[in-house]
Amino acid sequence: MNERIAQYRDKISGYWNNFSKKQKILLVSTLAFIIIAIVVLTMQFTKTEYEVAFRDLNANDAAGVIKYLDSAGIPYQLNDGGTQIAVPTANADKAKVDVGSQGLIQKGSIGMSTFDQSSSAIGMTENEFNVKYNNALNGEVQQLLERMDGVQSSKAVINMPKENIFAGLEEKDKASASVQMEFEPGFTPNQQAIDGYFNLVKTAVPNLPVENITITNKEYELIPTAKGGQGGLSSGVQENMALQKKFESDVRNNVQQFLSKIVGEDKVNVLVMSQLNFDKVTSKEQLVTPVDQTKMKGIEISAQQIQESYTGSSGQTGGVAGTGTQDVPGYPGGSNSGNTSSDKSSSTINYEVNRIAKDIIQSPYTVKDLTINVAVEPPTGQQTLDAATQAAIQNILVNIVRASLANSGVTITDADLAKKVSVFSQTVPAPANSNTFFSASNPWVWGIGAAVLALLAGAIFLIVRGRRKQQEEELEEDLQLMPTPTEFPSITMESVTNESQVRKQLESLAKKKPDEFVNLLRTWLADE
Repeated sequence: MNERIAQYRDKISGYWNNFSKKQKILLVSTLAFIIIAIVVLTMQFTKTEYEVAFRDLNANDAAGVIKYLDSAGIPYQLNDGGTQIAVPTANADKAKVDVGSQGLIQKGSIGMSTFDQSSSAIGMTENEFNVKYNNALNGEVQQLLERMDGVQSSKAVINMPKENIFAGLEEKDKASASVQMEFEPGFTPNQQAIDGYFNLVKTAVPNLPVENITITNKEYELIPTAKGGQGGLSSGVQENMALQKKFESDVRNNVQQFLSKIVGEDKVNVLVMSQLNFDKVTSKEQLVTPVDQTKMKGIEISAQQIQESYTGSSGQTGGVAGTGTQDVPGYPGGSNSGNTSSDKSSSTINYEVNRIAKDIIQSPYTVKDLTINVAVEPPTGQQTLDAATQAAIQNILVNIVRASLANSGVTITDADLAKKVSVFSQTVPAPANSNTFFSASNPWVWGIGAAVLALLAGAIFLIVRGRRKQQEEELEEDLQLMPTPTEFPSITMESVTNESQVRKQLESLAKKKPDEFVNLLRTWLADE
């Protein structure tokens, strides 16, 4: 067994000695690289990657989650002072679903589920029930608020009114709520979100008006619109400013895109300033117009005509006018009797006219003022724009301003329009996003490219030369390893006169070249 091991060791040693020094170094480095790569890949593929599944936990919630993970056999890691728990990526989704379904994360609050978890067989007193109900209601409000976007944590304290059997419905005390909220870093709620917080608390607690709700954070108190909050006004101003910027951006892009086709790409810079009217006007009109505009008459819907005639005789007592004792002097006396007749007619016609009721709401987004300033780069070889091009651009801009101010309600003359437009010659800088350093006309680019090509050519030359030299060295080593025919020293027996001279030559050969002497003896023995 030992002899076989020795033979294997000798074979391996002989095989190893056949390699050159460079080949030995290359072989050892290759084996070391392969071993290191196998170890690294094995560690990488067998390493367990953890994912943070639960964040911002307090001590109670962290203890509940850890208890569940231990019972489920899921490994975990505590991070950030125990406020974060990381689990293996493969188990993260399952752990989140199980923890969420069991309601283990309460963030320091309890909900209505406390009545299911801790129910006494003999029941509870009224005071105990009220305390638990109040705590559960606080926890439910807190959990609802923390589900809102941007809310990191919250704490709610709700005071429920005491029932009074002697008070009427309108005389009952109202509930009150005090809420302290903490928002995520960089988050600032707008007025719409603030109103949402107040409405959520109001609808979650019975008999709770908005004026009895107080919501604060670490810096200031949140005020709803019902209490005179100005957030709605600020949000409206922000919306108006955004619309104004969008209008200016659209005008600028349209002008720049159109003029770029005339004077060239990246040779126009446009500045637009505007003023919009955001007043919303609502008016009503009650109009009555005739149906027939030519005759100014309506439609005849009804007509009534009445005609009367009378014929008869009349008689009065005669006498001298004003001669009686009781008569008025000069008063006419009665006329003689005779026949009388009279005619009377009347007609009534009812016409129907157009009755128009209009509710007019004027658009609040009307352009009150608009100015356009354009800087144009002159053509190559010119210092300024020619008069024809400048006049054409001026007319284009005037038409744009005239069309934009058509609904402003103000009469604007051509002279006023000319004052709102400005065109001048100036070298327009290249846009910030265009990198002129890497342009094809930059000599630095050509120089760097030539240097890179030279380095590549030199590297390729060195690699080819090294490979050729390595092949030559391997060829020389192969030739050295090939067995060379044994050259035996020639001893001329004819020139030797006696045995003493032969002996001297053999002794000299044995001393100087013992290997050749041994080979010579072997050859003689083989011949005999």
